[in-house]
Amino acid sequence: MLNQFIKIKSLLRVVLLLCLTVLTGCSSIQPWVKPYERQNIADPIMAFSRDPVSDNYMHHVFQAREAARGSEGTAGGGCGCN
Repeated sequence: MLNQFIKIKSLLRVVLLLCLTVLTGCSSIQPWVKPYERQNIADPIMAFSRDPVSDNYMHHVFQAREAARGSEGTAGGGCGCN
């Protein structure tokens, strides 16, 4: 008898958790970043690289030397000619 009560109680917890998860998916999405806080995200220190122009050039050189041009969804050959 006690075993069945524990099973029912745990099943109710799982169902309640599932219902809460489904209901929170229906809530409206609000941005966490306010418009006046977006300047902090655009800070150069938040960039992946310190010199994006140089990284772009080195990426082009790597593609031309490895004959792997077009792997990012762009068309072209591996010869390095544009």
